[in-house]
Amino acid sequence: MDVFDILDRLVAFPSVAGKPNGDIAGWIEAFLAGHGIKVTLLPGPEGDRFNLFATVGPADVPGYILSGHMDVVPAGEPQWSSAPFAMRREGERLYGRGTTDMKGFLAAVLAAVPALAGLRLARPIHLAFSYDEEVGCRGVPHLIARLAELCAKPLGVIVGEPSGMRAVRCHKGKAAARLTIHGRTGHSSRPDLGLNAIHGMADVLSTAVGEAGRLTHGPFDLSFEPSYSSLQAGVVAGGQSVNIIPDTCTLDLEARAIPGVDPANLLTPVKARADALAAEGFRVEWTPISAYPALSLPQDAALAALLRELTGEAPLAAVSYGTEAGLYQAAGLDAIICGPGDIGRAHKPDEYILASELTACQRMVEALGARCAA
Repeated sequence: MDVFDILDRLVAFPSVAGKPNGDIAGWIEAFLAGHGIKVTLLPGPEGDRFNLFATVGPADVPGYILSGHMDVVPAGEPQWSSAPFAMRREGERLYGRGTTDMKGFLAAVLAAVPALAGLRLARPIHLAFSYDEEVGCRGVPHLIARLAELCAKPLGVIVGEPSGMRAVRCHKGKAAARLTIHGRTGHSSRPDLGLNAIHGMADVLSTAVGEAGRLTHGPFDLSFEPSYSSLQAGVVAGGQSVNIIPDTCTLDLEARAIPGVDPANLLTPVKARADALAAEGFRVEWTPISAYPALSLPQDAALAALLRELTGEAPLAAVSYGTEAGLYQAAGLDAIICGPGDIGRAHKPDEYILASELTACQRMVEALGARCAA
């Protein structure tokens, strides 16, 4: 199978984040086993989702991890020109959910496996494919926790998120949470007998807006756009009717932090204001949704030099989106981003990747294999 056939098969699995993924993980396992590659499926605590880890070459010496996620975002938008889980090719463009984010990278890696398996690798190349990245990098921590028993400590991790095949050294960290405020319902003509949850949320929302404004004043990291950390309220929901006192209101909010700033700490003032509502009779629930740390690989790191050699271009300083790379770095491993596609095409109808991007990625993986065989 070539890279296009493999991508066609991967796109056909509707592996939406938060749902069972045994079918796509099992297909990849069978593909790798067919080339004599040892594969370990690692079930997550959910019981119906799996991380996958495979090694080409000797596992007991340091090598490199090629990291990607098998899940995709939903594809329910009506604007799709064709079935999102059936790959469609028009010239250079290959359409389908996940083609860019990030089954294209998985396909390129798998297409390179026959060449890698034919080499006498002195250093291994590991494949680490995770689940539920799109809902807050929930799967990969369980994989990272098992690395010590699966292989010698790797020299570095290449996370294949779409970057136009240009390596990227840094990204921001993120923390997201859901706040639920419970008040007391009643007829709107007697507000004195109820407790309006939306009114209570208004004070919290005001705090969130104030914090968002404060962050624009720094600290700064000029590698990023914007150059400061950020906070935003993304979803607010509450109430049934204009003449009913709303007894529940929810707020989903997120913070994105430059390296050196803990994203969870950026939410602390908002949580503190919410907790203060208890004194007014409200019941407050604070539920973390997701969190991952920033990535900050030094410019002079050996992994950055390797990617410059493999791609022929100097790594970019930073991107605004987040990846699993920060979690690998937090576990003590150098990590960098480099993969086919463009993040601007992801998470929207008619997502696509270019055929030339797929073949360029496959060549990069094969070039890494040649270096590990030297």
